[in-house]
Amino acid sequence: MSHHQILIVGGGTAGITVAARLRKADPSLDIAVIEPSEKHYYQPLWTLVGGGIFKPGDSARNEVDVMPRGVKWIQDAVANFSPAEKQLTTRNGETIAYEYLVVCPGIQINWDKIKGLKEAVGHDGVCSNYSIQTVGSTWKFIQTLKEGTALFTQPAGAVKCGGAPQKICYLAEDYFRQAGVRDRINVIFTAAGPRLFAVDEYRKELEKVAARKGVDTRFLHNLVEVRAKSKEAIYQHMDTNEEMVIQYDMIHVTPPMSAPDFVANSPLASEAGWVDVDKHSLQHIRFANVFSLGDASSLPTSKTGAAIRKQAPVLVKNLLAEMASQPLTGRYDGYTSCPVVTGYDSLILAEFDYSGKPAETFPFDQGKERFSMLMLKKFGLPALYWYGMLKGRA
Repeated sequence: MSHHQILIVGGGTAGITVAARLRKADPSLDIAVIEPSEKHYYQPLWTLVGGGIFKPGDSARNEVDVMPRGVKWIQDAVANFSPAEKQLTTRNGETIAYEYLVVCPGIQINWDKIKGLKEAVGHDGVCSNYSIQTVGSTWKFIQTLKEGTALFTQPAGAVKCGGAPQKICYLAEDYFRQAGVRDRINVIFTAAGPRLFAVDEYRKELEKVAARKGVDTRFLHNLVEVRAKSKEAIYQHMDTNEEMVIQYDMIHVTPPMSAPDFVANSPLASEAGWVDVDKHSLQHIRFANVFSLGDASSLPTSKTGAAIRKQAPVLVKNLLAEMASQPLTGRYDGYTSCPVVTGYDSLILAEFDYSGKPAETFPFDQGKERFSMLMLKKFGLPALYWYGMLKGRA
């Protein structure tokens, strides 16, 4: 059985950021990261890939190249946690012991929760930005649609960046307009929830955007089936359970998501299946040597990389305090950010905290659409990610 002082589950945004910060804080720490993937993706770019602004490969780096120096990479995946014994088992059958554990394996895409989707996505007008294998199909189908109905969906439950399902809808609408086919295409956005955005200050502006663009918004519509042959989207009304059918010519699906099964079925999980941590300290509710952040955690905020940027320094501070038997003074306030792209030249930069109030960075009203904020998303934030966050500097 191998052993590490600090074992991090997940080599995505959260895992690499925490590993880098821990190494900067104390280079003598024995840290290992369990991550099965060869590639590391900057997923916020996938909205712009689906809109034809970047290529899929622009979002990728080799995992080995983002792993902090001095951190051991275990290229495997977790099968089971045994937190009472301070150890876990990997899919390859290895048992690894640890003194402290950080759990951040990301979110699981549940394609099979929508009947017919898994077989259809990537073909015949069915696309999704939520996988590197399918994001290219989004731009392909947007470009080739000349008339008919373009349908965009948002499911019930948590997804990566709550505003992301809207972004590709607005980009597609803008492209149809520029291509001279907008008047022949009906653009429909459906959501299982009752409104466009959770924070009122931004919701009101986004409602104006949707109205100006002529987007047909339909709420309490939960997609349950895609019939690719007949090009029908089958919905269930969230209140009445009534079945509804919308005919489409292209459909962008935001699939249901959850914590990974190996987390949801473990002793670390909350009732909802996420890693059960205190929302301010990020320490596990029942196991003091376990911490979590990012998409797989139970933190009641939007699941974004921007949220991880604020969570990581809090987690590292509190983990080091726990190791030194000191009080945990780091406190995460729920900050998150969602850059909502509203077209090829505009973006609303939503930033807010646990209270649901804006927590904005810039000295102007970020609730307004701005070209400068789109440039920030295209060029500024990726640079901040690769050279700041993943290096433990930002």
